[in-house]
Amino acid sequence: MAFEPRSGLIDLTEIPAGSHGSRFVVDTFVKPGTDPKVLGQWPDVYDRTFDEDKTVVAAQQGGYDSGAVPQGRLMTNCESTIAMFQRRTWQAMAATHTTVRQHPDAPASPPVSQRTLREADLVVEAVETEADGVASLTLTPPAGVTLPAWEPGAHIDLCLTDSLTRQYSLCGAPHDHDRWRVAVLREPRSRGGSAHVHDHIAAGASIRVRGPRNHFRMPDAESYVFVAGGIGITPILPMIEDAERRAKPWKLLYGGRTRSSMAFLSHLERHGDKVLVSPQDTDGLLDLEAFLGSADPGTTVLACGPAPLLDALATACSAVDLTLQTERFSAPTQHDEINTAFDVVLARTGDILHVLENRSILDVVREHGVPVLSSCREGLCGTCETPVLEGRPEHRDTVLTDDERERGDTMMICVSRCTSDRLVLDL
Repeated sequence: MAFEPRSGLIDLTEIPAGSHGSRFVVDTFVKPGTDPKVLGQWPDVYDRTFDEDKTVVAAQQGGYDSGAVPQGRLMTNCESTIAMFQRRTWQAMAATHTTVRQHPDAPASPPVSQRTLREADLVVEAVETEADGVASLTLTPPAGVTLPAWEPGAHIDLCLTDSLTRQYSLCGAPHDHDRWRVAVLREPRSRGGSAHVHDHIAAGASIRVRGPRNHFRMPDAESYVFVAGGIGITPILPMIEDAERRAKPWKLLYGGRTRSSMAFLSHLERHGDKVLVSPQDTDGLLDLEAFLGSADPGTTVLACGPAPLLDALATACSAVDLTLQTERFSAPTQHDEINTAFDVVLARTGDILHVLENRSILDVVREHGVPVLSSCREGLCGTCETPVLEGRPEHRDTVLTDDERERGDTMMICVSRCTSDRLVLDL
């Protein structure tokens, strides 16, 4: 980049110093006879301007690096190429010993810190059978890349094919930055995700991964009751370890079709009578009332499993005044919803789109050329979350909390709709 004052030329060269930084070399060329006082003013003007620019660029870069960009929260449509360029640059330069061409007279650059992953290709280190129909994948990053920190309840997206992306809960140790673990149940009525994992993913394979994201956060509480149904044990495992680490009282009720279908039982054995394993083929349906009856005041119930279990648990928790947080496998059935047509205004372009009764906002904006990411299309994963600038969303997702729904400043556009005549979205 160069600009030309009246008395000469200033040339600015940006030299990459690794995957997360650059050095700048400024060369000043002046005309013979230039007034020394004028020359003395140039560095001052440059320094003040560049300091202002650095503040703006650092703030914007922080947004890019926050993990929000792949979800479309900060990028305008015309900036999708920037996101792609940055991702590829990070991947290419993230090795610990990146070689960078230096200016001949420049001092040596400081060591470059490892980049934190938000979207990259991970390697399948191992595939293991955890129970009948349940396989776990251990995923590791490429050399020089550190897996980002995560908290219990978080999930990642596995981009299995160009058109097939699925979410799976992280079930390993949150403090392990060298590997992630997920477990996948082969669903008899699979929409393609679990079948692909079981039939086509083997050790050594490479999988594009996004995340992590967390819509099932573990609150601070005096004590915890965990309830898991089948593969719903996966987000519960790191929650148990967190409760243990913080010396919080807890107990787990774990149900499944048969004992042989219940994953990670050997892992749970060390917790003794804190864990109650109750297979349906021998014990019948889980006795939720009896299990919750001994819970102390201030206890939070965290549960993941099939819809019938979570619906029954909601009723049982309400009866004994316990706080319940859940993560669902599928969206709850809606019986009384009526779809109406409305307009969506794209705030970044001013375009107005009409959403018919039988169409989703997601489909309409995508047809208009807006590159919004999505995955589950059921309001479960949070991938398509979009800020709302005006209007009243009608929330039909299972991601947002009651407070977030009340604020109405964000929505899942794959399923949610509008109770007003129009919505203005940050798209």
